Formats: sequence, C-alpha cells, structure tokens
Amino acid sequence: MQSFVLEEAQEQNGRRQALLLLIVAAFVLTNAAALSLAVDGALRWSHLWAPLVWLALMGVAHGVLHRFKPRRDPFIFPLAALLTGWGLVLIDRLAANFLARQVIWLVLGTAVLLAITTLPHNLRLLRRYRYTWLTGGLLLLAATLIFGVNPSGYGAALWLPIPFIGQVYFQPSELLKLLLIIFLASYFDEREAMLVASKQNGWAGILSYLAPLLLMWGFCIVLLVWQRDLGAATLFFIVFLALLYMATGDVRFVLAGSGLMLLAGIFAYFAFDLVALRVNAWWNPWPDAADRAFQIVQSLYALAAGGILGQGVGQGFPVYIPVVHSDFIFAAIAEEWGLVGSLGTVLIFVLLAYRGLRLALMARRPFQRYLAAGITILISAQALLIMSGVTKLLPLTGVTLPLISYGGSSMLINSAMMGLLLYMSGVVEEIGQ
Repeated sequence: MQSFVLEEAQEQNGRRQALLLLIVAAFVLTNAAALSLAVDGALRWSHLWAPLVWLALMGVAHGVLHRFKPRRDPFIFPLAALLTGWGLVLIDRLAANFLARQVIWLVLGTAVLLAITTLPHNLRLLRRYRYTWLTGGLLLLAATLIFGVNPSGYGAALWLPIPFIGQVYFQPSELLKLLLIIFLASYFDEREAMLVASKQNGWAGILSYLAPLLLMWGFCIVLLVWQRDLGAATLFFIVFLALLYMATGDVRFVLAGSGLMLLAGIFAYFAFDLVALRVNAWWNPWPDAADRAFQIVQSLYALAAGGILGQGVGQGFPVYIPVVHSDFIFAAIAEEWGLVGSLGTVLIFVLLAYRGLRLALMARRPFQRYLAAGITILISAQALLIMSGVTKLLPLTGVTLPLISYGGSSMLINSAMMGLLLYMSGVVEEIGQ
C-alpha cells in the first residue's frame, strides 16, 4: 500500500511538471512566432531554431528528471525553464548575434543541472572541503587582476579567457557566489553548537566564533572592491547578513551590518567614480540625460512606453538602451510586454523564492537548510537589485537578471544552483515520505 502511494505521488509530480512545462512551452513558442512575424512578416527559421532547441532540451530534461529523480519539487524546473526560454526570445530580439552562443551555454547549463540533480552523490564533499573550494574561487578571482579582460573592450576587466578556446570568457565572480554560499553553509552547519556556547560569553564569544568566517568573507569583499565588481560585493554582503541572521537569530547583526553597508556606500561614493556616477544617475539623471545617465534615462522611457500591455514583442525600441541584452533586459520586458510582463517576471522570482525557502524550512540537516536558503536569497536579491536599478528605485549595481540576461558564466552557475535545489528537494521528499 505504501509503495503504491509513493508511486502515485511520483506520477502526480511528473504530470504536474509536464503540465507546467507545456504552458511554458506555449508561451515561449508563441512569443518566438510573434517576434518573427513582427520583424520579418513571416515565420523564419532564424527566429524559431533557438526556441525549438530549448523545447527539445526541456523535454529531455523533464524525461531525465522524471526517470532518475521522481521525488522532487515539481515547480522549480518549470520556473527555471520559463526564465531561460523567455531569455532566448529576448536575446534574439535585442542582440541576435549573441543568440547562438547563449544557446550553447544553455545546453551546457542544462547538462550541469541534470548532472547535479541525478548523478548519485551527496553533499559531503562540498561541506568537508569548504576552504579548498573557496580558496580556489578566490585565486581565480585574483587572477582577473592580472589576466582579466573585458570582451567589449571597455569597462571593468572581470573575465578570464578560457585557454585554447578563442573568444570565450569566464567570469570568476559568478563562481565565487556559489562557492561562498557553500562555505557559509558548511561553516554554520559545523559550528552551530559552538555558537550556542559562545552566546553565553556575550559579544566577545560570538566574535571569536565568527573570526575565521569574517576573515574569509572580508578577503572576498576586498578582492571584489579592488576589482571594481561592486554589484557582486553587494550581493555577498546581503547573503552573508541573511545567513548570519539565520545562524544567530540576533537582529543586532543585521542592524550593524546594514549600518556598515551604508557607511561603505558613502565611502565608495567618494572613492570610486563609477559609484558616484551611478548614485548621481539614480538621484537625478536628467541633467546628464544625453551623456553619463543616457542608459537609465532610456530605460525610464522604455518603462513609460510599455504601458499596461506593452508595445508587443519586436515592436518597441528597447535597443536604444546600451547593453540592453545584459544589464537592462528587464527594461525590454517592460516596454514590449508592459506592466503585465514586468509583474509576471517579478511573480516568477517570487514563486522561485517561495519554493526555495520552503525547501530550506523542510530540510532536516543544517547544511542543506543554509545551502538552500543561501541560493534562494542570492537569486532573489540579484533579481531585486537589477529590477530596482532599471526602474530607478535603487542605484544600478551592474548585476544581471538570473537565467534571462545574456551571459555564459551566469547561465552555468545559475543552472548549477537550480540543480542543487532540485537535488535537495528530492532528498527532502524522500525523507518526508
């Protein structure tokens, strides 16, 4: 009887995920066809091949997950599939010359997701060798200070060329995001008992408990600031504070950390021209609307032009925004899909955050709890920061919209994080049965 109930639950999971993927596929293919009709007046292979490759990938991934990981969260993968499929349509619309490369990264990212989710393994290697993983990431990040390049030819040199492969680059700070979450989750998991004991000695005991953690985290922040990757540094700070609050339950850490972040922001405003430019453009972009604030002003025009229902895919002018396929892809959504599309994007990330935090709450082991929460907080904070920057609610931070914006490094690491969430959801479901 119990076996029958388990099999029925697994089949229900599969049917639910399949239904959601069919809805997602209808949305992606309809928009790809609409783009082709709007741009060329007919259905062209050049606009349909990428969504069809995406459809085949998602079908294969669904079959593999259903076969090898039947006990899993049925919502996480369809939500990720919607973001990646919509992203392909947007990149075809905004920067078609990058489309083939993004499809390759999507294929690799899907392979990474499936490998992490389905291959027999556990998380012990991640937990045990936390210093090794983090040190490797820091060394890669430090290497960009010497060998780093910027493929566009200007701006911060945040990428490393991949040896023996021409014109392909990797951004170490993307990998470091995941490695830092693994490090923090492992550290808090191992030292929860020490934290309880250290609280009896007041702040001195807590600080002695946190000393190694603060040292490694501070080194990360120094390297990122030195590299001028201030968006990643901000994300690190947010994730660190959130997990620290989870571990200690002490709101004073959050208040003190927020105060330090504010002081760091004031210092950065006077120390770095890039930060001053972004703050000034956020506060009042109109005096420099044709020069240094051109990007944010064009984004505001796009938001206004979109209205409620949008101009329609392929019928707006989002390409007037510099680097719209990367940092400002949310502005393109707002212009061509309108307020409905913008709120829909927000809702997707809210649902993803809900499923991730639900998984963290259900996890029986501390490491899984911190890891699931850290991944969820990172993706949610990154989406919130860039959407707030594009709409001028916050200064721009230079991060991308996860799984939608163009970027190979981001696609691979975000796919790995989705794979970890799916793997842990399977573990939770098995324990819960």
